[in-house]
Amino acid sequence: MDKIISIINKVLENNDKSYDGIFTEATSLRNDIGFDSLDLAELTVNIEEEYGVDIFEDGFVETVGDIMTKTSN
Repeated sequence: MDKIISIINKVLENNDKSYDGIFTEATSLRNDIGFDSLDLAELTVNIEEEYGVDIFEDGFVETVGDIMTKTSN
């Protein structure tokens, strides 16, 4: 989970955003972190570079836990 959080924080930083909450598997990418479609696109590229997985290939990803599931397969 630490690597995924690092990637999320990188996207936040790149877009002059921040998230002060605690990251859990239930943390919503849109509702809690505040990602918009451009942030999600950047996140997808970064996750794919790191893990070789397109997290949106099988449908929409809503939470940090969804990303963890997709990258652990």
